Amino acid sequence: MGSLRSDREAQGAGRERPGATAGAGEGQLSIRAVGKIYDPDGAHVVALDECSLEIAPGGFVAVVGPSGCGKSTLLNVLAGFDHLTSGEVTLDGQPLAGIGRVPDPGPDRVVVFQNGALFPWFTVLDNVTYGPVRQRVLSRAEARERAMALLAGAGDLDRIADTYPGRLSSGMQRRVEILRALINNPKVLLLDEPFRAMDTVSKSTMHQHLLDIYDRFRKTIFFITHDLDEAILLADKVVVMTTRPGTIKMTIEVDLPRPRRRDMATSNTFLELKRQAIAAVHGEARKAFERGERELA
Repeated sequence: MGSLRSDREAQGAGRERPGATAGAGEGQLSIRAVGKIYDPDGAHVVALDECSLEIAPGGFVAVVGPSGCGKSTLLNVLAGFDHLTSGEVTLDGQPLAGIGRVPDPGPDRVVVFQNGALFPWFTVLDNVTYGPVRQRVLSRAEARERAMALLAGAGDLDRIADTYPGRLSSGMQRRVEILRALINNPKVLLLDEPFRAMDTVSKSTMHQHLLDIYDRFRKTIFFITHDLDEAILLADKVVVMTTRPGTIKMTIEVDLPRPRRRDMATSNTFLELKRQAIAAVHGEARKAFERGERELA
């Protein structure tokens, strides 16, 4: 059965990550008393307040909460797209974000967005190889060889290597984007509701693809979603955020075994975890509705 822990408790130790090429134990995120205020001299919108969370190397954390609770703000801070008002974030013990620190996006953290970001004028293969070639980490030949191996290992996507994104389904586009992130060998994958616009069947298929990728590479994943079933099925921990000002209300431990299967969603353990998550999120959503809050972050 799942258990609840305070947001200030650390997560468990890292575990082996078969198939990963990054160093063992990489990808530990420490989020410590993080705060973010938008327009401090005007509207003074407190998006995040005293938000603390520890994510172990190779951990899969899903963050849920009402619209405007600060989920995307927190992801943007981790990505280096936004700065903090208070607190600090470290990655493997090294400063990532803090007061007075200029945001620093980097290849060690790669974001997959909800609306997609593939270059429509590039083929699938050119999209996947773009990062390491542009950064001069790999030669074009080396990047193409690695990309084809990744594509082949992700449901035979090598067969669409010469296809342009506009000819692909949204599900295939998301799969290509995740592989484009992985070829850079990041320490952390930041997924911002990547499956939100998909129909039920496509979303279910993508869940299995992401689970397969996670089992193979065991990268640290920070995943934002509004879908509680999705969060529980995919993650090791489901973090519930409060309505604005956003802080972490609770962490739900997901003790479903891996590899995960879709039929686990009918198990008593899954249903109890979902009951806990619904109760926590519903209370915060009600508060947000009563306050008439709108989504800012």
